[in-house]
Amino acid sequence: MSNTQELEIFTETIDDAVIVRPVGDIDLSGAPALRQQLKQAQETRPGRVVVDLGEVPYMDSSGLATLVEAMQIARKNQGKLIICALQQKVRSIFEIARLDMVFKIVNTRDEAMTL
Repeated sequence: MSNTQELEIFTETIDDAVIVRPVGDIDLSGAPALRQQLKQAQETRPGRVVVDLGEVPYMDSSGLATLVEAMQIARKNQGKLIICALQQKVRSIFEIARLDMVFKIVNTRDEAMTL
């Protein structure tokens, strides 16, 4: 077993938005918890789900797959999924996978709340 910290996930609702803020690495062990939290956040069909990745230093393909699934659910519910505050290492993973062209990615949570 590794000594990495378990992923913590915080959520809050502001107006028509649900903000999901994971803290820690989103990898094979953390992605299922994030998937569950994102599904739960979308149960009320909010106008937007904001995923604040400001405190995520690392994400692997399982994390990307989780976000793709969340985006598909948001589209089905006629809502938006917006990602904000990516650290450079995580942003580069989105760019390598060319998902920066698929997701709406902004620099700050405030910017995400205005979309």
